Amino acid sequence: MKMGRLVLFITFLLLVVSGCQEAYKGNPTPKDFLGSSDADIFVLDSIVYSKARDLEWLKELSYELGEQVGEITKKTDKAWNFKSGTSNKLPVGTKIYKTDTPAYIVIVDGKEIPYIGMYEG
Repeated sequence: MKMGRLVLFITFLLLVVSGCQEAYKGNPTPKDFLGSSDADIFVLDSIVYSKARDLEWLKELSYELGEQVGEITKKTDKAWNFKSGTSNKLPVGTKIYKTDTPAYIVIVDGKEIPYIGMYEG
């Protein structure tokens, strides 16, 4: 009888402990952003980049425009349809440039617009 109680106690303990573990989600996905009407994102190499409109520290940075690292090849607002080169607002053909800061820059109508990669943690 004691063995049965021990097995029951261990099973209960394992259930409690496993239920308290937070699952690792990984980096954000387009689905995490597209529920918001003001989302302005693109995906490049499996990373979501979001328009950096309100980041004061970024506005104060000076940067050197680097090499082109990508281009918008598709526009959609369906999260399941996103792959590298897809945006929900940028026009197809928009070039994506690396900088010497954490920001990537896209150029639309001659205007440089910063985007920041969305990483977990």
